Amino acid sequence: MYEYAIAWEWLNFAVRWLHVITAIAWIGSSFYFIALDLGLVKRPGLPVGAYGEEWQVHGGGFYHIQKYLVAPASMPEHLTWFKWESYATWLSGFALLAVVYYGGADLFLIDRTVLDIEPWQAICLSLASLAVGWILYDLLCKSPFGKNTWGLMAFLYVVLIAMAWGYTQVFTGRAAFLHLGAFTATIMSANVFFIIIPNQKIVVADLIAGRTPDPKYGVIAKQRSLHNNYLTLPVIFFMLSNHYPLAFATEFNWIIAALVFLMGVTIRHWFNTTHARKGKPTWTWLVTVLIFIVIMWLSTVPKVLTGEEEQVSLSTREQTFVANGHFEAVRDVVQGRCSMCHAAEPVWEGIARAPKNVKLETDGEIAAHAREIYLQAGRSHAMPPGNITDLSPEERQLLVAWYETTVQGR
Repeated sequence: MYEYAIAWEWLNFAVRWLHVITAIAWIGSSFYFIALDLGLVKRPGLPVGAYGEEWQVHGGGFYHIQKYLVAPASMPEHLTWFKWESYATWLSGFALLAVVYYGGADLFLIDRTVLDIEPWQAICLSLASLAVGWILYDLLCKSPFGKNTWGLMAFLYVVLIAMAWGYTQVFTGRAAFLHLGAFTATIMSANVFFIIIPNQKIVVADLIAGRTPDPKYGVIAKQRSLHNNYLTLPVIFFMLSNHYPLAFATEFNWIIAALVFLMGVTIRHWFNTTHARKGKPTWTWLVTVLIFIVIMWLSTVPKVLTGEEEQVSLSTREQTFVANGHFEAVRDVVQGRCSMCHAAEPVWEGIARAPKNVKLETDGEIAAHAREIYLQAGRSHAMPPGNITDLSPEERQLLVAWYETTVQGR
């Protein structure tokens, strides 16, 4: 069992590294081609069918690039297809989802205080949400409503907000954000696999056969590419969010997710406008900063906004401990709720090493990791994963009070 846990941990690391590599390749090529497309210039003397051209310099050489809106007059000898970056990113991401969240469903996928279900049920819900999400999105794009590009994007935003709320009602906060990223990335990669590349292959086949390609295939692919353009940055945020509990494990996490999508739009608008040489809309950065400040506020906002009490009352004994700077009560909570995993020799099944090598067995170790305890288990519900050890609201408030009145106040 010990060797199995070690091997599984290294598999996690290997798949995660692969996912990062492929994501860099996909996102990098996407950013490049969006910038290239928006920066194309129409000049006299372009070949028949050419939409625009761009001169670029990189790596000591000059590049002369021309874009054909539908297709060139004849088929070139060699075509470089940009598709495997997308496919490999999705496949490695799904593998990571399976290794971390399906393989560790009890710890990372299920929060029984949110929804008490079995691992197999949670996994089925996960898979169904990804598949159904793409099917409904694709049908919507192909419907008459899909001809209204900006109206479609607004409706898609509403759908994403609904999914953000729905995921938080089923999974842990960490898994909810990860799934929202996976839901969005599935739409993006499926756009490439089912729409963009097949449409380009139809155009290539027409060229080879000597037929004039139908421009509708380019229009359809362009719309899906536009969606991918604005969804890229939020996906990156959600994939990184598992390291930041104040984002995913607080009361208003689904609203935070909704605001993240808006920040993705404002940032991309700045890049798109700049690359198209239509000015530099610096106001977008101000809006982005303001949205981010709202997100920061939402992560620690008093629960009075939900109609609940702002704080859970501490007992007289606990208040005395906090006021006097003692942490006997805190130590009891940490050792009782956390040290089965955060120990030199974890006793929790499947864990061979203390997560992130954080050990919480002695007074010194608890004091050294006071900030992490405060953020992970006090201000947020990131720890314990899925609240597997039943850390109570009173105990969480004790951790908050201890840090804010004795540790931070020193």
